[in-house]
Amino acid sequence: MRGRVLLYVSLVANGLLAAGWWWTWRQVRPAEAVSHSAATAVTAPTLTRTNILPRRQFFHWSEIESDDYATYVANLRAIGCPEQTIRDIIIADVNALYARRRATEVQTSQQQWWRAVPDPELEARAQARLEALEAERRELLTRLLGPQWETGDQISLPRPSRPGVALDGPILGLLPPETKQQVQEIYTHYQDQLAAYRERLAAEQRAPDPAELLRLQRQMEQELARVLAPAQLEEFLLRYSDTAEALRRELAELRWLELTPDQFRALFHARRRFEQGLADLAQADSPASALQRQQLEQQYEQALRLALGEELFRQYQRLQDPDYREAVDEARQAGQPELADTLYAIRRALAEEQVRLETNTALTALQKAIEWKRLELEALKARAEALGEPPLPEPAPPPPPMRAHTYRAGETLISLAVEYDVPLSAILRANPGLDFQRLKPGDTILIPVPSQ
Repeated sequence: MRGRVLLYVSLVANGLLAAGWWWTWRQVRPAEAVSHSAATAVTAPTLTRTNILPRRQFFHWSEIESDDYATYVANLRAIGCPEQTIRDIIIADVNALYARRRATEVQTSQQQWWRAVPDPELEARAQARLEALEAERRELLTRLLGPQWETGDQISLPRPSRPGVALDGPILGLLPPETKQQVQEIYTHYQDQLAAYRERLAAEQRAPDPAELLRLQRQMEQELARVLAPAQLEEFLLRYSDTAEALRRELAELRWLELTPDQFRALFHARRRFEQGLADLAQADSPASALQRQQLEQQYEQALRLALGEELFRQYQRLQDPDYREAVDEARQAGQPELADTLYAIRRALAEEQVRLETNTALTALQKAIEWKRLELEALKARAEALGEPPLPEPAPPPPPMRAHTYRAGETLISLAVEYDVPLSAILRANPGLDFQRLKPGDTILIPVPSQ
Protein backbone atom coordinates (compact mmCIF):
# COMPACT_ATOMS: atom_id res chain seq x y z
CA MET A 1 0.00 0.00 0.00
CA ARG A 2 2.66 2.42 0.98
CA GLY A 3 6.01 1.91 -0.73
CA ARG A 4 8.11 3.28 2.08
CA VAL A 5 6.31 1.27 4.77
CA LEU A 6 6.54 -1.96 2.73
CA LEU A 7 10.27 -1.37 2.29
CA TYR A 8 10.80 -1.05 6.03
CA VAL A 9 8.75 -4.15 6.90
CA SER A 10 10.30 -6.20 4.08
CA LEU A 11 13.78 -5.40 5.39
CA VAL A 12 12.74 -6.45 8.90
CA ALA A 13 11.06 -9.67 7.67
CA ASN A 14 14.05 -10.59 5.51
CA GLY A 15 16.37 -10.01 8.45
CA LEU A 16 14.27 -12.32 10.63
CA LEU A 17 14.20 -15.00 7.93
CA ALA A 18 17.97 -14.80 7.44
CA ALA A 19 18.54 -15.12 11.18
CA GLY A 20 16.24 -18.14 11.33
CA TRP A 21 18.01 -19.82 8.40
CA TRP A 22 21.42 -19.25 9.97
CA TRP A 23 20.33 -20.67 13.32
CA THR A 24 18.78 -23.73 11.64
CA TRP A 25 21.97 -24.35 9.64
CA ARG A 26 24.05 -24.23 12.83
CA GLN A 27 21.79 -26.85 14.42
CA VAL A 28 21.50 -29.22 11.46
CA ARG A 29 25.19 -29.23 10.42
CA PRO A 30 26.53 -30.95 13.63
CA ALA A 31 23.75 -33.52 13.45
CA GLU A 32 24.69 -34.35 9.86
CA ALA A 33 28.36 -34.80 10.88
CA VAL A 34 27.52 -37.21 13.72
CA SER A 35 25.22 -39.25 11.50
CA HIS A 36 27.89 -39.54 8.78
CA SER A 37 30.62 -40.73 11.19
CA ALA A 38 28.36 -43.43 12.68
CA ALA A 39 27.02 -44.68 9.40
CA THR A 40 29.49 -47.64 9.23
CA ALA A 41 28.72 -48.84 12.79
CA VAL A 42 24.99 -48.41 13.00
CA THR A 43 22.76 -49.87 10.35
CA ALA A 44 19.47 -48.38 11.58
CA PRO A 45 18.80 -44.74 10.54
CA THR A 46 19.20 -42.16 13.28
CA LEU A 47 16.61 -39.33 13.61
CA THR A 48 17.98 -35.97 14.73
CA ARG A 49 15.72 -33.66 16.79
CA THR A 50 16.35 -29.96 15.98
CA ASN A 51 13.83 -28.43 18.45
CA ILE A 52 12.93 -25.85 15.78
CA LEU A 53 9.32 -24.71 15.57
CA PRO A 54 8.25 -24.14 11.98
CA ARG A 55 7.18 -20.56 11.17
CA ARG A 56 5.50 -19.15 8.10
CA GLN A 57 8.01 -17.36 5.89
CA PHE A 58 5.41 -15.14 4.23
CA PHE A 59 2.61 -12.93 5.57
CA HIS A 60 0.17 -10.47 4.06
CA TRP A 61 0.48 -6.78 4.94
CA SER A 62 -3.22 -6.67 5.79
CA GLU A 63 -2.43 -8.80 8.87
CA ILE A 64 -0.31 -5.92 10.25
CA GLU A 65 -1.76 -2.70 8.92
CA SER A 66 -4.73 -1.18 10.75
CA ASP A 67 -6.78 1.99 10.52
CA ASP A 68 -6.27 2.31 14.27
CA TYR A 69 -2.74 3.58 14.82
CA ALA A 70 -2.42 2.03 18.29
CA THR A 71 -3.23 -1.41 16.83
CA TYR A 72 -0.90 -0.69 13.94
CA VAL A 73 2.00 -0.03 16.35
CA ALA A 74 1.20 -3.19 18.34
CA ASN A 75 1.18 -5.30 15.17
CA LEU A 76 4.55 -3.92 14.10
CA ARG A 77 6.02 -4.78 17.48
CA ALA A 78 4.52 -8.25 17.30
CA ILE A 79 6.52 -9.10 14.16
CA GLY A 80 9.73 -7.84 15.77
CA CYS A 81 10.13 -4.43 14.12
CA PRO A 82 12.84 -2.34 15.82
CA GLU A 83 11.52 0.68 17.68
CA GLN A 84 13.33 3.13 15.38
CA THR A 85 11.75 1.45 12.35
CA ILE A 86 8.31 1.60 13.97
CA ARG A 87 8.91 5.27 14.75
CA ASP A 88 9.89 6.02 11.14
CA ILE A 89 6.94 4.09 9.71
CA ILE A 90 4.37 5.80 11.93
CA ILE A 91 5.83 9.30 11.46
CA ALA A 92 5.90 8.85 7.68
CA ASP A 93 2.33 7.53 7.64
CA VAL A 94 0.96 10.30 9.88
CA ASN A 95 2.83 12.99 7.94
CA ALA A 96 1.40 11.69 4.66
CA LEU A 97 -2.09 11.66 6.18
CA TYR A 98 -1.87 15.28 7.34
CA ALA A 99 -0.22 16.43 4.11
CA ARG A 100 -3.32 15.16 2.29
CA ARG A 101 -5.58 16.88 4.79
CA ARG A 102 -3.75 20.19 4.40
CA ALA A 103 -4.00 19.91 0.63
CA THR A 104 -7.72 19.14 0.60
CA GLU A 105 -9.22 20.77 3.71
CA VAL A 106 -7.57 24.21 3.73
CA GLN A 107 -8.69 26.86 1.25
CA THR A 108 -5.75 29.14 0.52
CA SER A 109 -5.49 32.41 -1.41
CA GLN A 110 -3.77 30.55 -4.28
CA GLN A 111 -7.02 28.68 -4.88
CA GLN A 112 -8.83 31.99 -5.44
CA TRP A 113 -6.77 32.78 -8.53
CA TRP A 114 -9.37 35.23 -9.86
CA ARG A 115 -8.77 37.73 -7.04
CA ALA A 116 -6.19 40.43 -7.76
CA VAL A 117 -5.71 41.05 -4.03
CA PRO A 118 -5.90 38.13 -1.55
CA ASP A 119 -8.85 38.06 0.81
CA PRO A 120 -7.42 38.79 4.32
CA GLU A 121 -10.29 36.93 6.02
CA LEU A 122 -9.62 33.84 3.92
CA GLU A 123 -5.91 33.99 4.74
CA ALA A 124 -6.68 34.27 8.45
CA ARG A 125 -9.03 31.25 8.32
CA ALA A 126 -6.46 29.25 6.35
CA GLN A 127 -3.72 30.05 8.85
CA ALA A 128 -5.96 29.07 11.78
CA ARG A 129 -6.87 25.76 10.10
CA LEU A 130 -3.22 24.98 9.31
CA GLU A 131 -2.24 25.61 12.92
CA ALA A 132 -5.08 23.38 14.15
CA LEU A 133 -4.03 20.52 11.84
CA GLU A 134 -0.40 20.85 12.93
CA ALA A 135 -1.38 20.72 16.60
CA GLU A 136 -3.55 17.67 15.89
CA ARG A 137 -0.66 15.93 14.05
CA ARG A 138 1.79 16.53 16.87
CA GLU A 139 -0.69 15.41 19.52
CA LEU A 140 -1.33 12.15 17.64
CA LEU A 141 2.38 11.38 17.27
CA THR A 142 2.99 12.18 20.94
CA ARG A 143 0.16 9.84 21.97
CA LEU A 144 1.49 7.02 19.75
CA LEU A 145 5.24 7.37 20.21
CA GLY A 146 5.71 9.33 23.41
CA PRO A 147 6.78 12.93 24.07
CA GLN A 148 10.29 12.40 22.67
CA TRP A 149 9.20 11.26 19.20
CA GLU A 150 10.86 14.25 17.49
CA THR A 151 14.32 13.34 18.74
CA GLY A 152 14.22 10.09 16.78
CA ASP A 153 12.55 11.50 13.69
CA GLN A 154 14.87 10.50 10.85
CA ILE A 155 12.53 11.17 7.92
CA SER A 156 9.77 13.54 9.04
CA LEU A 157 8.33 15.87 6.42
CA PRO A 158 10.04 16.48 3.06
CA ARG A 159 12.70 19.15 3.33
CA PRO A 160 13.19 20.55 -0.18
CA SER A 161 16.20 22.73 -0.86
CA ARG A 162 13.93 25.34 -2.47
CA PRO A 163 10.22 26.02 -1.98
CA GLY A 164 7.78 24.80 -4.61
CA VAL A 165 4.29 25.90 -5.53
CA ALA A 166 1.22 24.97 -3.49
CA LEU A 167 -0.63 22.08 -5.09
CA ASP A 168 -3.75 22.10 -2.96
CA GLY A 169 -7.50 22.47 -3.30
CA PRO A 170 -10.15 20.20 -4.83
CA ILE A 171 -8.33 19.86 -8.18
CA LEU A 172 -4.59 19.88 -7.50
CA GLY A 173 -4.75 18.71 -3.90
CA LEU A 174 -5.90 15.22 -4.92
CA LEU A 175 -2.97 14.60 -7.26
CA PRO A 176 -0.88 11.51 -6.36
CA PRO A 177 2.43 12.32 -4.64
CA GLU A 178 4.38 11.09 -7.67
CA THR A 179 2.49 13.48 -9.97
CA LYS A 180 2.97 16.38 -7.57
CA GLN A 181 6.70 15.70 -7.57
CA GLN A 182 6.76 15.71 -11.38
CA VAL A 183 4.86 19.00 -11.50
CA GLN A 184 7.25 20.60 -9.01
CA GLU A 185 10.27 19.44 -11.03
CA ILE A 186 8.83 20.77 -14.31
CA TYR A 187 8.01 24.15 -12.78
CA THR A 188 11.41 24.38 -11.06
CA HIS A 189 13.15 23.58 -14.35
CA TYR A 190 11.15 26.34 -16.05
CA GLN A 191 12.10 28.84 -13.35
CA ASP A 192 15.76 27.87 -13.72
CA GLN A 193 15.61 28.34 -17.49
CA LEU A 194 13.91 31.71 -17.07
CA ALA A 195 16.48 32.90 -14.52
CA ALA A 196 19.38 31.81 -16.74
CA TYR A 197 17.87 33.60 -19.74
CA ARG A 198 17.38 36.85 -17.83
CA GLU A 199 20.87 36.64 -16.34
CA ARG A 200 22.38 36.22 -19.81
CA LEU A 201 20.42 39.20 -21.14
CA ALA A 202 21.49 41.34 -18.19
CA ALA A 203 25.12 40.54 -18.91
CA GLU A 204 24.60 41.49 -22.56
CA GLN A 205 22.53 44.56 -21.59
CA ARG A 206 19.64 43.45 -23.76
CA ALA A 207 15.91 43.47 -23.10
CA PRO A 208 14.02 40.14 -22.95
CA ASP A 209 12.43 38.95 -26.18
CA PRO A 210 8.67 38.41 -25.60
CA ALA A 211 8.67 35.59 -28.14
CA GLU A 212 11.43 33.73 -26.26
CA LEU A 213 9.69 34.22 -22.91
CA LEU A 214 6.49 32.84 -24.39
CA ARG A 215 8.38 29.90 -25.94
CA LEU A 216 9.77 28.92 -22.54
CA GLN A 217 6.34 29.17 -20.96
CA ARG A 218 4.70 27.08 -23.71
CA GLN A 219 7.45 24.47 -23.36
CA MET A 220 6.66 24.16 -19.66
CA GLU A 221 2.95 23.83 -20.47
CA GLN A 222 3.63 21.01 -22.93
CA GLU A 223 5.60 19.12 -20.28
CA LEU A 224 2.83 19.64 -17.73
CA ALA A 225 0.22 18.44 -20.22
CA ARG A 226 1.94 15.03 -20.26
CA VAL A 227 1.32 14.51 -16.51
CA LEU A 228 -1.87 16.53 -15.86
CA ALA A 229 -5.41 16.22 -17.13
CA PRO A 230 -6.80 19.28 -19.03
CA ALA A 231 -8.75 20.59 -16.02
CA GLN A 232 -5.70 20.15 -13.76
CA LEU A 233 -3.44 21.92 -16.26
CA GLU A 234 -5.85 24.86 -16.54
CA GLU A 235 -6.03 25.16 -12.75
CA PHE A 236 -2.23 25.22 -12.53
CA LEU A 237 -1.89 27.85 -15.27
CA LEU A 238 -4.62 30.03 -13.75
CA ARG A 239 -2.61 30.04 -10.54
CA TYR A 240 1.02 30.17 -11.58
CA SER A 241 1.49 31.08 -15.25
CA ASP A 242 3.10 34.40 -16.18
CA THR A 243 -0.05 35.32 -18.11
CA ALA A 244 -2.25 34.94 -15.04
CA GLU A 245 0.25 36.82 -12.84
CA ALA A 246 0.36 39.73 -15.31
CA LEU A 247 -3.44 39.84 -15.44
CA ARG A 248 -3.69 39.94 -11.65
CA ARG A 249 -1.11 42.75 -11.48
CA GLU A 250 -3.17 44.77 -13.96
CA LEU A 251 -6.38 44.20 -12.01
CA ALA A 252 -4.62 45.11 -8.75
CA GLU A 253 -3.57 48.42 -10.28
CA LEU A 254 -7.15 49.08 -11.37
CA ARG A 255 -8.15 48.28 -7.76
CA TRP A 256 -11.90 48.41 -8.03
CA LEU A 257 -12.62 45.86 -10.77
CA GLU A 258 -13.82 42.67 -9.08
CA LEU A 259 -14.24 39.64 -11.36
CA THR A 260 -15.94 36.28 -10.99
CA PRO A 261 -13.95 33.08 -11.66
CA ASP A 262 -15.64 32.68 -15.07
CA GLN A 263 -14.84 36.28 -16.05
CA PHE A 264 -11.19 35.92 -15.03
CA ARG A 265 -10.92 32.63 -16.88
CA ALA A 266 -12.33 34.22 -20.06
CA LEU A 267 -9.90 37.15 -19.77
CA PHE A 268 -7.03 34.73 -19.17
CA HIS A 269 -7.69 32.73 -22.34
CA ALA A 270 -8.24 35.91 -24.39
CA ARG A 271 -4.94 37.30 -23.15
CA ARG A 272 -3.13 34.04 -24.01
CA ARG A 273 -4.38 34.25 -27.58
CA PHE A 274 -3.37 37.92 -27.74
CA GLU A 275 0.13 37.21 -26.40
CA GLN A 276 0.63 34.35 -28.86
CA GLY A 277 -0.44 36.58 -31.75
CA LEU A 278 1.95 39.34 -30.71
CA ALA A 279 4.79 36.84 -30.33
CA ASP A 280 4.18 35.54 -33.85
CA LEU A 281 4.51 39.12 -35.16
CA ALA A 282 7.43 40.12 -32.94
CA GLN A 283 10.02 40.07 -35.72
CA ALA A 284 7.78 41.49 -38.46
CA ASP A 285 7.82 45.20 -39.33
CA SER A 286 5.94 45.35 -42.63
CA PRO A 287 2.75 47.40 -43.19
CA ALA A 288 0.83 44.11 -43.29
CA SER A 289 2.13 43.12 -39.85
CA ALA A 290 1.15 46.54 -38.45
CA LEU A 291 -2.37 45.92 -39.72
CA GLN A 292 -2.35 42.46 -38.13
CA ARG A 293 -1.33 43.94 -34.78
CA GLN A 294 -4.19 46.41 -35.01
CA GLN A 295 -6.60 43.58 -35.77
CA LEU A 296 -5.23 41.59 -32.81
CA GLU A 297 -5.86 44.54 -30.49
CA GLN A 298 -9.40 44.90 -31.80
CA GLN A 299 -10.03 41.18 -31.31
CA TYR A 300 -8.67 41.34 -27.79
CA GLU A 301 -10.87 44.33 -26.95
CA GLN A 302 -13.90 42.51 -28.33
CA ALA A 303 -13.04 39.43 -26.27
CA LEU A 304 -12.82 41.62 -23.13
CA ARG A 305 -16.19 43.16 -23.94
CA LEU A 306 -17.81 39.73 -24.31
CA ALA A 307 -16.18 38.41 -21.14
CA LEU A 308 -17.09 41.38 -18.93
CA GLY A 309 -20.36 42.63 -20.38
CA GLU A 310 -20.99 46.20 -21.44
CA GLU A 311 -21.27 47.80 -17.98
CA LEU A 312 -18.20 46.12 -16.50
CA PHE A 313 -16.23 46.70 -19.72
CA ARG A 314 -17.05 50.42 -19.50
CA GLN A 315 -15.80 50.39 -15.90
CA TYR A 316 -12.65 48.56 -17.03
CA GLN A 317 -11.93 51.22 -19.65
CA ARG A 318 -12.47 54.11 -17.24
CA LEU A 319 -10.26 52.57 -14.58
CA GLN A 320 -7.35 52.81 -16.99
CA ASP A 321 -7.42 56.58 -16.23
CA PRO A 322 -5.63 57.43 -12.92
CA ASP A 323 -8.04 60.38 -12.42
CA TYR A 324 -11.00 58.02 -12.49
CA ARG A 325 -9.34 55.63 -10.02
CA GLU A 326 -8.76 58.57 -7.64
CA ALA A 327 -12.40 59.62 -8.06
CA VAL A 328 -13.53 56.08 -7.17
CA ASP A 329 -11.22 56.10 -4.13
CA GLU A 330 -12.64 59.44 -3.00
CA ALA A 331 -16.27 58.35 -3.46
CA ARG A 332 -15.71 55.07 -1.59
CA GLN A 333 -13.93 56.78 1.27
CA ALA A 334 -16.92 59.13 1.56
CA GLY A 335 -19.23 56.10 1.68
CA GLN A 336 -20.92 57.11 -1.60
CA PRO A 337 -19.39 54.97 -4.39
CA GLU A 338 -22.24 55.93 -6.73
CA LEU A 339 -20.79 59.47 -6.94
CA ALA A 340 -17.58 58.31 -8.63
CA ASP A 341 -18.70 59.50 -12.07
CA THR A 342 -19.70 62.93 -10.71
CA LEU A 343 -16.38 63.44 -8.95
CA TYR A 344 -14.57 62.26 -12.08
CA ALA A 345 -16.45 64.87 -14.17
CA ILE A 346 -15.34 67.62 -11.74
CA ARG A 347 -11.73 66.44 -12.01
CA ARG A 348 -11.88 66.37 -15.81
CA ALA A 349 -13.41 69.86 -15.98
CA LEU A 350 -10.65 71.23 -13.75
CA ALA A 351 -7.98 69.54 -15.89
CA GLU A 352 -9.45 71.05 -19.06
CA GLU A 353 -9.54 74.53 -17.48
CA GLN A 354 -5.90 74.11 -16.47
CA VAL A 355 -4.92 73.38 -20.07
CA ARG A 356 -6.91 76.40 -21.29
CA LEU A 357 -5.29 78.62 -18.69
CA GLU A 358 -1.75 77.47 -19.49
CA THR A 359 -2.21 78.18 -23.21
CA ASN A 360 -3.69 81.65 -22.65
CA THR A 361 -0.93 84.04 -23.74
CA ALA A 362 -2.92 87.13 -22.82
CA LEU A 363 -2.42 86.57 -19.08
CA THR A 364 0.69 87.21 -17.01
CA ALA A 365 2.12 84.53 -14.74
CA LEU A 366 0.63 86.28 -11.70
CA GLN A 367 -2.78 86.50 -13.33
CA LYS A 368 -2.62 82.79 -14.24
CA ALA A 369 -1.77 81.86 -10.65
CA ILE A 370 -4.70 83.94 -9.33
CA GLU A 371 -7.08 82.42 -11.87
CA TRP A 372 -5.90 78.90 -11.07
CA LYS A 373 -6.59 79.41 -7.37
CA ARG A 374 -10.08 80.61 -8.25
CA LEU A 375 -10.67 77.49 -10.39
CA GLU A 376 -9.44 75.20 -7.62
CA LEU A 377 -11.84 76.89 -5.21
CA GLU A 378 -14.73 76.37 -7.63
CA ALA A 379 -13.83 72.70 -7.98
CA LEU A 380 -13.73 72.27 -4.20
CA LYS A 381 -17.16 73.89 -3.90
CA ALA A 382 -18.56 71.55 -6.57
CA ARG A 383 -17.06 68.50 -4.81
CA ALA A 384 -18.49 69.55 -1.42
CA GLU A 385 -21.91 70.09 -2.96
CA ALA A 386 -21.83 66.66 -4.67
CA LEU A 387 -20.88 64.88 -1.44
CA GLY A 388 -23.39 66.83 0.63
CA GLU A 389 -20.70 68.47 2.74
CA PRO A 390 -21.14 71.94 4.30
CA PRO A 391 -20.26 74.71 1.86
CA LEU A 392 -16.81 76.15 2.13
CA PRO A 393 -16.63 79.55 3.89
CA GLU A 394 -16.15 82.51 1.62
CA PRO A 395 -12.56 83.70 1.68
CA ALA A 396 -11.81 87.07 3.33
CA PRO A 397 -11.63 89.92 0.82
CA PRO A 398 -8.08 90.88 -0.10
CA PRO A 399 -6.71 94.02 1.58
CA PRO A 400 -7.07 97.20 -0.50
CA PRO A 401 -4.00 98.47 -2.31
CA MET A 402 -1.99 101.14 -0.52
CA ARG A 403 0.11 104.12 -1.52
CA ALA A 404 2.85 105.64 0.63
CA HIS A 405 2.66 109.35 1.58
CA THR A 406 5.60 111.24 3.12
CA TYR A 407 4.40 113.50 5.91
CA ARG A 408 5.12 117.23 5.62
CA ALA A 409 4.94 119.82 8.41
CA GLY A 410 1.49 121.33 8.79
CA GLU A 411 -0.47 118.39 7.32
CA THR A 412 -3.36 116.89 9.25
CA LEU A 413 -5.41 113.72 8.90
CA ILE A 414 -8.32 115.76 7.58
CA SER A 415 -6.18 117.44 4.94
CA LEU A 416 -4.85 114.03 3.89
CA ALA A 417 -8.39 112.57 3.69
CA VAL A 418 -9.49 115.49 1.51
CA GLU A 419 -6.36 115.32 -0.62
CA TYR A 420 -6.68 111.62 -1.40
CA ASP A 421 -10.51 111.40 -1.25
CA VAL A 422 -10.58 108.58 1.31
CA PRO A 423 -12.40 108.39 4.65
CA LEU A 424 -10.44 109.46 7.71
CA SER A 425 -11.26 106.12 9.36
CA ALA A 426 -9.68 104.26 6.42
CA ILE A 427 -6.38 106.09 6.96
CA LEU A 428 -6.49 105.22 10.67
CA ARG A 429 -7.16 101.50 9.94
CA ALA A 430 -4.30 101.42 7.42
CA ASN A 431 -1.84 102.71 10.04
CA PRO A 432 -2.68 100.92 13.31
CA GLY A 433 0.81 101.30 14.78
CA LEU A 434 1.32 104.99 13.92
CA ASP A 435 0.91 107.75 16.55
CA PHE A 436 -0.54 110.69 14.60
CA GLN A 437 0.05 113.03 17.56
CA ARG A 438 3.81 112.64 17.22
CA LEU A 439 4.31 112.78 13.48
CA LYS A 440 7.55 114.26 12.23
CA PRO A 441 8.33 115.45 8.74
CA GLY A 442 9.53 112.49 6.65
CA ASP A 443 7.36 109.84 8.39
CA THR A 444 5.52 107.48 6.04
CA ILE A 445 1.72 107.28 6.12
CA LEU A 446 -0.13 104.52 4.20
CA ILE A 447 -3.10 105.87 2.25
CA PRO A 448 -5.72 103.38 0.93
CA VAL A 449 -6.35 103.59 -2.78
CA PRO A 450 -10.08 104.18 -3.29
CA SER A 451 -11.85 101.50 -5.39
CA GLN A 452 -12.96 102.61 -8.85
